[in-house]
Amino acid sequence: MKKSNRPSTLFSLAALAACLASGGALADPVKIGVIETLSGPQAASGLTYRAAARYAVERMNAEGGWNGQPVQLLEYDNQGGPGGAADKLKAAVADGVHIVVQGASSAVGGQITEDVRKHNLRNPGKEIIYVNVGAEALELTGEKCHFHHFRFSGNAQVRTKALVLAMKQANALGSRVYSINQNYSWGQDMEQAIVDNAQLGGYQVVEKTLHDVNKIQDFAPYVAKIGAAKADTVMTGNWSNDLLLLMKATKAAGLKARFGTIFLDQPGNIGNAGDLAIGHFVAHTFNPEAGGAEGERFVNDYKARTGHLPVATEPQTVFGMAMVADALKRVKPEGGKLNVNQLAKAMESSRVKTPNGEMTMRAADHQALLPIVVSTVARDAKYKADDTDMGFKPVKLFSAAEAATPAQASCKMQRPS
Repeated sequence: MKKSNRPSTLFSLAALAACLASGGALADPVKIGVIETLSGPQAASGLTYRAAARYAVERMNAEGGWNGQPVQLLEYDNQGGPGGAADKLKAAVADGVHIVVQGASSAVGGQITEDVRKHNLRNPGKEIIYVNVGAEALELTGEKCHFHHFRFSGNAQVRTKALVLAMKQANALGSRVYSINQNYSWGQDMEQAIVDNAQLGGYQVVEKTLHDVNKIQDFAPYVAKIGAAKADTVMTGNWSNDLLLLMKATKAAGLKARFGTIFLDQPGNIGNAGDLAIGHFVAHTFNPEAGGAEGERFVNDYKARTGHLPVATEPQTVFGMAMVADALKRVKPEGGKLNVNQLAKAMESSRVKTPNGEMTMRAADHQALLPIVVSTVARDAKYKADDTDMGFKPVKLFSAAEAATPAQASCKMQRPS
């Protein structure tokens, strides 16, 4: 049977029908479209974003939706590439989506943000917003920034700064750092951030490697190079399969170097690295153990609704969508419809309290200012990963203000009149 190309609508319209039956005055429903990698080798990342988006929209609707109607969530599989994302964005526009959500891959994010910008220029009155919950390339809030793009995750400079400061404070950084990253915008940003923070961390970058994205099946040669460079620490922004396979190769080689990472908390990494992961570091956007009772309440609710604890990019997606919900509450229907430009203006002043601290939106470049937690892999961590006896123990929690780096001068934000 041929599979339909139409997205799946997750939340039924039963509540809408009930409202109509009761005679309530309704505006058109708000539609949110997740355009993610839901199949193929990078699907592990995309599926976490989808799970978090489902949870967030369920919470929106539990709190009344928008204007008394449930928010509709639609899903589109971009199949891991910019071309697929471009096609799915067209489908989302045809379906009347107001907000598109994406996070896995800055290459895909770059395609979506440019297509959204062009669509909005060509279709005044029919604008859409790109809610970026994970594409962290600096250019997206730099030269490619625009009024209808909002990022609710970190970026290379923010994460690397926190990672370096925390590892140095923990006497875990060393003086010789090896940089290995994927050869595209995000990986190039990470390589530059590792170099830029060398003086702050008091280390020398002994070697830099950029490799193809999602094409390397055996990282053993790279691990051999790291060993030959006598690196104390390996710093990497690798994610999804490229980090999974790198961790697998380090275990096979028995590499003793410590890792400073951005995405070590993605499912599978600890399981692949095994005991060698102990002492590795990650700069991530949430750690429930650092959030005390509030953190515990959040993870318990998330598990009750989804069947698993929130991992990796799921919390930042939930908190970013909470900021969207905050803005929606402050926007009233106009002629029975959502004014997307008014929503974007409201999002510029959104703020939410997360278990790790307050998260706000910086209007200058639409980069969220959010807490960053640096954690290390340890057996005495409260929450375990990958069905192992290890988890992520908080080392240092940076407030949003402490973690922030300045807006880029290359962002020339233009707002509609």
